[in-house]
Amino acid sequence: MKRARQPSMPVWCWWLLAFLGTAHVLQAQDESDSLVLKRIRHGEKGFEFQTADNKFLLQFQGRLQFRFASPEDEDPVTFDDFTGEKKPVFKINRARLKIGGHAFRPWLKYYWEYELSQSNLLNYTVMVEKWDWLKLMVGQFKVEYTRERRISSGEQQMMDRSVINRPFTVDRQQGVELYGRLKGKKLADFNYWFAALTGTGRGNSSNDDNHLMYFGRLQWNVFGVYLDFEGSDLEIHEKPAAELAISAVTNRSPYTRFSQAGGGSLEGYENGQPGQYRVSQANIETAFMYKGISWQSELHWKEIIDKLDNNRADILYGYYIQAGYMFHQTVDWWPKPLELAFRNASYMPNKEADFTRKRETSGALNWFFNGHKNKLTAMCSYYEYDKTGDVPAHQWRYRLQWDISF
Repeated sequence: MKRARQPSMPVWCWWLLAFLGTAHVLQAQDESDSLVLKRIRHGEKGFEFQTADNKFLLQFQGRLQFRFASPEDEDPVTFDDFTGEKKPVFKINRARLKIGGHAFRPWLKYYWEYELSQSNLLNYTVMVEKWDWLKLMVGQFKVEYTRERRISSGEQQMMDRSVINRPFTVDRQQGVELYGRLKGKKLADFNYWFAALTGTGRGNSSNDDNHLMYFGRLQWNVFGVYLDFEGSDLEIHEKPAAELAISAVTNRSPYTRFSQAGGGSLEGYENGQPGQYRVSQANIETAFMYKGISWQSELHWKEIIDKLDNNRADILYGYYIQAGYMFHQTVDWWPKPLELAFRNASYMPNKEADFTRKRETSGALNWFFNGHKNKLTAMCSYYEYDKTGDVPAHQWRYRLQWDISF
């Protein structure tokens, strides 16, 4: 009888085991040897292995996200999603392994992230960050087009991203990016990002035609303080920090949307031919943090031109506003680890096959055991979809989630 073939261990597992297996040998070598490990510790980015001369640093971190949702978990996309059998769910929503650090020089950095539950390689990048004003990144990464999408799912203020994330995110792409911070005097403080990308989504290393995706973002750090891509004012900023950013993307491909799964189609469209859709979009974004108060917002515009349908153009709009507060800053009896947050979002397409306005209103409570590295989130959302000539569909949704990194 033919023996069943056993699944092979991923390459990254062999690599990680080999490194851990030799760590104790490196410690025993002479201190003048550059490969001697200076320290092994656990820090903000997980377990760290660093050589004595600081030429090499390895950080690796695991993350698990457990979720219960009722009456179901996935956000409704069409009217059909409001009908049918509802299925409450308990699941491991995310299981991630993150590895990063630097090699040869502290400014030559690397990072990759793997989704264990779906066997997806999400990020793999090499960064040259010798100067603050000019940095370079190559590989596959999450484009900084929107703050909501760029913030890691483990560092969000709300449990999930809003209803506008699906139609407007650029998500992960493969390519090259220049970025940096131009810090002038007083109010002249800016960050920038410019990238040329394949434009066919995560896991797709080839282009469909001779058109690339081009992306740009200019961010004004209003008070001279850079706001990292992270939700909630856990630092309790003693001085106000704010950003105003504008982003733009243009691309020509078979796709009208992107996600972690790669390229896909919005409602009313189908995956097209190479170069069929010219997609241009822009986003105006704000964010603010001060003494436990946090705010962020986005206003989106997106144009889809179908090159195979007489250059037919459709326009999509969307926005969200979101705010949170650590009430212990003003209310004595309020628990210090507890945050209250709120969001309102709306998506407005004008595609004839899907002229549906989608609204979301959500509230959340976060209990931070150890910042975003160990937190419990309870979230309640109300969805209301209104299609011209039809009765509006609406639904409440309740979710509870524990997110832990180690």
